[in-house]
Amino acid sequence: MNPSSSPQQPITATMQVEDLVREYPDAVGLLMREHIVCIKCGEPYWGTIGDLIESKGMDVAGMLARLNAALNKS
Repeated sequence: MNPSSSPQQPITATMQVEDLVREYPDAVGLLMREHIVCIKCGEPYWGTIGDLIESKGMDVAGMLARLNAALNKS
């Protein structure tokens, strides 16, 4: 992420995974550490980040809060 750019909008459950990967490339590694694979065979998962997190049986709001907090520290 570019520190000189304006602050980015928080990641929300309705954000498409394709947009997340493009706008927040650091999020990919963070999600992988949580065992959430958002890129498979070089292509982003189709759907929203909320749907992807929910499909793993995880708390969507909690995961988004952790993800946004980690990205804001970068």
